[in-house]
Amino acid sequence: MPGLRVSSHPLVAHHVVTLRDPATQPPAFRRVVRQLTRLLAVEATASLPTAEVQAVTPLGAAPGRRIAERIAIVPILRAGLGMADGLLELIPDAEVWHIGLYRDETTLQPQEYYNKLPRSCGATLAIVVDPMLATGGSAVRTCEILRAAGIPRIVFVALIASPQGVACLQQAMPDVSIHVAALDEGLNDMGFIVPGLGDAGDRQFGTAQH
Repeated sequence: MPGLRVSSHPLVAHHVVTLRDPATQPPAFRRVVRQLTRLLAVEATASLPTAEVQAVTPLGAAPGRRIAERIAIVPILRAGLGMADGLLELIPDAEVWHIGLYRDETTLQPQEYYNKLPRSCGATLAIVVDPMLATGGSAVRTCEILRAAGIPRIVFVALIASPQGVACLQQAMPDVSIHVAALDEGLNDMGFIVPGLGDAGDRQFGTAQH
């Protein structure tokens, strides 16, 4: 699939196993989400443009490079919040724009309920984060919102993806690069990724039904 990068890093594979394990409790689950996000973010930002600068050290000056883009991190609520935390540890100067979507369980279509984009969206790159790229509806809708706000470059980062979700996003937004930790078999009749890891939001925040 062009535009899709499935990480081959051994640490990524190791952490995915921990996330899939039903015995992983919310505190550990949240920690691993942040760790995985940091690893994926290094790969997803490898081609960021930089500007040459002079770094002054106690012993002199050294040539260096700084990121030359204004970056916005866009978590899809609520499950994307944990991933946003992981990204902010790497890019603390980034802006954070929250977009709230929920999936209609009958139609499986995304419904927007919250949008916290600034009035003037001056970022040149938006990194959209959502643990699960399942049907692709929420991913596409979020990218549409960002495009309408004038964001020229979008990167989508997920932990687990289905082939259907990837295809949906690529068809609607062919210029959006997709970075994931694992590409799973597909979707069940409820639109959940199989084998997946369950509901990422519930598992992060301890709201799963027992």
